[in-house]
Parts: sequence; C-alpha cells; structure tokens
Amino acid sequence: MALKDIHFFSEDIDFSIKNKKKIREWIAAVIKQEGFRRIGELSFVFCSDAYLLEINRQYLAHDTYTDIVTFDSSQDGNTIAGDVFISVDRTRENAIKFGVSQTDELHRVLIHGILHLCGYQDKDKGDKSRMRAKEDEALSLRGFV
Repeated sequence: MALKDIHFFSEDIDFSIKNKKKIREWIAAVIKQEGFRRIGELSFVFCSDAYLLEINRQYLAHDTYTDIVTFDSSQDGNTIAGDVFISVDRTRENAIKFGVSQTDELHRVLIHGILHLCGYQDKDKGDKSRMRAKEDEALSLRGFV
C-alpha cells in the first residue's frame, strides 16, 4: 500500500489534520482489510459547509448541507482511488450533537468516505446499519487518537 498516495488538503478554511502518518497507516489497514491491494491517488479535502454545499449542488444536484461527498476514481477492482470532501464545520457540529470528540467525528467521517470507495452504501436503513458497523470496526483499529 502506497501511503505516499494519500493526500490531505484544505480549501477555503485554515485546517490541518493531525497525525497524518498514523492516519495514512490506519486508512491503508482498513483498505487492506476490505480486500483491496493498492491505493491509487486518494485525496481528502477539508472545507467549509458553504464550499461542500456548492460541490453538492454542482455535481450531485443536491441542495443540502452534508458532512461528506465522495468521488470514486478507481480504475480497477483492486485499487482504491478518489477524492473525499469533508466539511469541517459539519463534523464539528455533529460532534457536539452526538456527544463525541471532534477528532472521533472527523475520523468517522474520513473512514466513511473510504468505506464508500470500498463499495459500501448508506441509502437505506440496512445499508446505513452496515455502514455504521464498518465505521465502528474501523475506528477500533486506529490505535491512536
């Protein structure tokens, strides 16, 4: 797994994720556990609610706030690649709403994007339940906080 292909950016906000090396290792472990052999270009873009709302409108025709939008650019079934946009505003609000730390909520959303790239969906109740279980499983693999 090529950890060097996992990138972190910020758009329209001043934000930098902590523990980048450990997060890259954790992401790679989750991807490997899901049966994928390679990581292609994988970009996480941390942004504001307004920025992500515009992406949601422009590319998905959704006029709603969200915490994450994931674009899959994988070329084959063995490689994970894509762009994951995460609203830092929304993850902060959700951390308060759900009574968890901002770090835990950010990590949950980050791995949620990875799980989408692995093929998991969250459109119906059953899918949401499976997704939540996979998020919990992945969070338990972190080994850091």
